Amino acid sequence: MTERVIIMNFEENAKAYQAFSMIKKVQENQELSGEQMAVVTHSNDEQHQFNVEDFIDFTGTNQTSKGGLIGMIVGILGGPLGIILGWFGGSVIGASRDSKEIRQAQTIFDFVGNKIDVGETGLILIADETDNRPLNQIIMMELGGEIARFDLAEVQEEIRKAQEVEETTKENTKKDWDEKHKE
Repeated sequence: MTERVIIMNFEENAKAYQAFSMIKKVQENQELSGEQMAVVTHSNDEQHQFNVEDFIDFTGTNQTSKGGLIGMIVGILGGPLGIILGWFGGSVIGASRDSKEIRQAQTIFDFVGNKIDVGETGLILIADETDNRPLNQIIMMELGGEIARFDLAEVQEEIRKAQEVEETTKENTKKDWDEKHKE
């Protein structure tokens, strides 16, 4: 089995919800071994927030949408680091001293930010896939959507690096603010 983070996007937002239901059935039929899945919307309120609209934890551990890997991805995208690095709409601002390091490892953040554009809804699925055909059939053939698969271990490493850069950025910003306001 190959553990993956799978991002799916559609031209129509309603199809993300339809896919959510259809994938749950594939999971029940044991054609897929999912861990977590979420319907994610990129808000169009100029705040570039990514909101989890629906969520399921297939493992039975009752993780919430914020407590698992999907929550971390969404939190980093919509958090301060996501805004600084512009992981939405294709514009990288790069205000952080450490942004160069994280820009080199942002494949999943870039993809989600660009494929689930402002006002759009998509799916994020964490699953072990032995056969990608059931998911491809639903998403691409039946619903006309797109799929991108990322290796789970690589995504976890990207999240770790993003968290480190976010922490360093916060520390540097606080130091800069403190120095400027010492006088």
